[in-house]
Amino acid sequence: MEFMDVLLKRRSTRKFSDEKITKDELDKILKAGLLAPSSMNRKPVNFLVVERKETLSQLANAKDHGSQLIAGADKAIVVIADTMVADTWCEDSSIALTYLHLAATDLGIGSCWVQIHLREKDGVDAEEIVRDIVKIDNHYRIVGIMALGHSDDIPEPHTIDDIDKEKIHFLV
Repeated sequence: MEFMDVLLKRRSTRKFSDEKITKDELDKILKAGLLAPSSMNRKPVNFLVVERKETLSQLANAKDHGSQLIAGADKAIVVIADTMVADTWCEDSSIALTYLHLAATDLGIGSCWVQIHLREKDGVDAEEIVRDIVKIDNHYRIVGIMALGHSDDIPEPHTIDDIDKEKIHFLV
């Protein structure tokens, strides 16, 4: 697939089939995440791959809205960043999540970025909830979770005509 085609086809998928993601597919997605750039090449980002249905269900309830789709995913990747390695954890995690998203698209796998940072569940910080579920220390921050699975419900690709060129400003 050409790169622009991947960008146009990248859509968030919230319904997944029972078809399993293969080890090879998962490996390619994770390699893409590991190839993501980070500030000063510090690489503070780590990936926690979740496959157990029980844990996926717990993660699906980590925030008030928009995370329930994780329960139906085949796998989820919790993207964590070590604040002791870099203060650019939010930016570095966001770039890694984007690379995961684009790699899944390139493989024809449905994916959805579930925001965790700055979200809550009944007034409790969603990061704290996820941190407790996956058993990690407080110096790790969690920007988001990438839900993954095969799907027949991937929205139609964008087109070049969907681009809002009014968002481009040239400074003279």
